Amino acid sequence: MTQTNNPLHGITLEKIVEQLVEYYGWDKLAQKVSINCFKKDPSVKSSLKFLRKTPWARSEVENLYIATFVKSRG
Repeated sequence: MTQTNNPLHGITLEKIVEQLVEYYGWDKLAQKVSINCFKKDPSVKSSLKFLRKTPWARSEVENLYIATFVKSRG
């Protein structure tokens, strides 16, 4: 199956979180996606653990990544 239309193809969840934190910072990221792992003692590791178990939150983070980085390129 081809992934040419998938803007997240080849990008790991870890890379997504790292890029969003670099761009927004934890405080702004927590405002955009309201989840505790971004608010209380945030780290990439704790965020990945939560996002991998929580599909709705992962979807929000992925959508923010697309809106921030992918759509601005096209």
